[in-house]
Amino acid sequence: MNASMLSYILFSCLLLSVQAQNCSFREIILYTKLLLKENSISCPCRETADSSCSCLPIAEPGHELACFVEGTEHMLKNNMSSNELVEKLNLTFQIQLDRKLCESLARGDQCQYKTKGNVKEFLNKIMRTYQEINK
Repeated sequence: MNASMLSYILFSCLLLSVQAQNCSFREIILYTKLLLKENSISCPCRETADSSCSCLPIAEPGHELACFVEGTEHMLKNNMSSNELVEKLNLTFQIQLDRKLCESLARGDQCQYKTKGNVKEFLNKIMRTYQEINK
């Protein structure tokens, strides 16, 4: 077993031990802040695969987790940010969705959105969503 697999297992265990009520908001806000520092450039989103400014879903209320999973998967596939941070976010969102944690963010398993945004807009949506939970 290599080090990255071990850290993945330890991180998974940590997430599973977290109480459902807190939705891991502290970790998510921290990782999102770090990614926002990386992605300070705000370019218009374009639907082209080779663009670093590709479009990510800006979730409708109640569908945030499904859209956060979809958006972070897109970021990973396109190497758009620090993969380690995006992997942690993606895993956290996937666990929350699968285990029905943070119920207000996961009324549906499908990502529903009316608009798309660039990486910065997507990360800001994550930040605002989890800051609301933290209130």
